[in-house]
Amino acid sequence: MDRAGLRRKLLKAQAEAGDIVLLFGDESEALTHPYLAHAWAKKGADLRIPAPGQAAKVAMLGVLDWAPRDLIVRTSRSKRSADFIALLDQIDRQYGPMPGRAQKPIVLVLDNGPIHTSKATRAALAERASWLTVEWLPKYAPELNDIEELWRDLKQHHLAHQTFSGPESLDAAIHQATMKLNRERNRHPLPNHRIAA
Repeated sequence: MDRAGLRRKLLKAQAEAGDIVLLFGDESEALTHPYLAHAWAKKGADLRIPAPGQAAKVAMLGVLDWAPRDLIVRTSRSKRSADFIALLDQIDRQYGPMPGRAQKPIVLVLDNGPIHTSKATRAALAERASWLTVEWLPKYAPELNDIEELWRDLKQHHLAHQTFSGPESLDAAIHQATMKLNRERNRHPLPNHRIAA
């Protein structure tokens, strides 16, 4: 674990210097019924919140571009290898080799989840091996994956305490929340202030 943490620090330093593009990838899911990030009830009373119909899930597959702090999210009704490969296609379009685009080495940090280690995913990663390097995290070490913090923030602050009418409205809310989260994280703290010496 210590070696993985040290390796992660070195990769972050390289990304901060602009030598590489460092991406942290992982999956999560959101529910149409409300997340209760903070709630209270009288002592001894059950906390009940009315919610329509059956709860539905929307899978969120994403990557965090570490240096600019951009979160890229692809939504799906499932979390399968095909869904992850579709996310890789999105990474291709945004970061892959293209005429006229300066190419930096790309490092994608992944855990050993089944959709990352399936035959189909391994083949898709092998096709991109000339420009995409995978850094595998140790098993059961979510604290080493920086995207986990963003999933938590997205759910607790942007999707919590809401009921969605169905997967389509939740899907739209996820993409709106991702855009808002990216704006918040990329905003310069002193946009219109001069720094005095």
